[in-house]
Amino acid sequence: MLTRFLTVCAPAAVLLLASTQPFAAENQGFALKPFAEGFVSPTTLVPLPGSQNLIIADQAGVAYVVSKDGKRAEEPFLDVRQRLTKLNAAFDERGLLGLTLHPKFAENKKFFVVYSAPKRPSAPENWDHTMRLAQFTANADGLSAKPDSEKIILEIDKPFFNHNGGAITFGPDGYLYIATGDGGHRNDEDDKSKPRGRPPEGNAQSLQTLMGKVLRIDIDKGDPYSVPQDNPFVGKNAKPEIWAYGLRNPWRISFDRGGSHELFAADVGQDAFEEVDIIVKGGNYGWNIKEGFHCFNKENPKKPLDDCPDHGANGDKLIDPILEYKNLNSRAPDAQGISITGGYVYRGKALPQWQGKYIFADWSRAWVKAAGVIFAATKGADGKWSWEKITPASHPDGLDLYITALGQDADGELYIMTNNSNALIGNTGKVFKIVPM
Repeated sequence: MLTRFLTVCAPAAVLLLASTQPFAAENQGFALKPFAEGFVSPTTLVPLPGSQNLIIADQAGVAYVVSKDGKRAEEPFLDVRQRLTKLNAAFDERGLLGLTLHPKFAENKKFFVVYSAPKRPSAPENWDHTMRLAQFTANADGLSAKPDSEKIILEIDKPFFNHNGGAITFGPDGYLYIATGDGGHRNDEDDKSKPRGRPPEGNAQSLQTLMGKVLRIDIDKGDPYSVPQDNPFVGKNAKPEIWAYGLRNPWRISFDRGGSHELFAADVGQDAFEEVDIIVKGGNYGWNIKEGFHCFNKENPKKPLDDCPDHGANGDKLIDPILEYKNLNSRAPDAQGISITGGYVYRGKALPQWQGKYIFADWSRAWVKAAGVIFAATKGADGKWSWEKITPASHPDGLDLYITALGQDADGELYIMTNNSNALIGNTGKVFKIVPM
């Protein structure tokens, strides 16, 4: 989730809605039911077609099939640990960051992952690693991958270890959407002591790089993929894979499985604000001109500027988030957390009072102490979003867990993925199912 959390990439956290205050917490009757455990830092949960099984991917590099009663298979579904760049034993934002199944997985057994590979030879000498999107094929029973079936689809060289994004999901249009971070370091600026070739406007605002973006590709055509011709920057002086841009570190994206199937992204802020965006074709979400609804101040990131451009260097008008909340790094008394964790619009049946709400979280209210927070956001009749902190009845005094991700099963029910450490060590990673209380 990842920085997510360091001061070097300081996140942000508190939810001020588009000019709306949090509403009163009502009808919160839910609990977190222990579901599966034994992970390091779980990052992705996807349903396995044709069964009630789930696949849970761990940032440490392994994914497992987990049965409907939470029993984890002994052998991994996929193991990419030997393909990863060397991870830190302490905090790290690299690893196995995303996994999704092909819409026709039941027929073709294809699935896709994003992981942090060693820096490829063509990468600049002083860069950190290469983010890799790869296709694998599962065995006939769909319960394990063929280890030698990897096909590299796309690689993005990364200058720093953090701000990777890495979530992937198929849209209702059948295309693959990929979230990428701005490459790391503060302010989306180059490190003046060790320049790494960042453009003056920053990676997120540049259309010449795939960093700080949501990408959209067709993996069923071309070799290894093709670009849909209705992508917004096809035929322009830009990377044609770009669907939207101006993002800092989108940690988890998801399509609403109902409604108008909007694409939600949780973008981790730096020192002042965390935000949720609805991603649209060609949208520019403002980073590093804005953070949340506010003008970003590179000289003093905790103190927003009074004024800034309403468009980027490419001329596209900046799009505000649907909601924001204050990061504890800002020292604001109403701050909520330090790193936003994206979730899902609830479309299940167990909690009818949540129908249509966007359920998401914050990693923790503290760096050194596990204290995750869960939120629910609601769209009003006026089109504006409001939000509230929601507390599970199973944890009335708050969560003593870092929230690494949320997941959704085939029935639209939600899961919370957690661990007890801010480092990639141990096996404290647990998955909880959200159930009515």
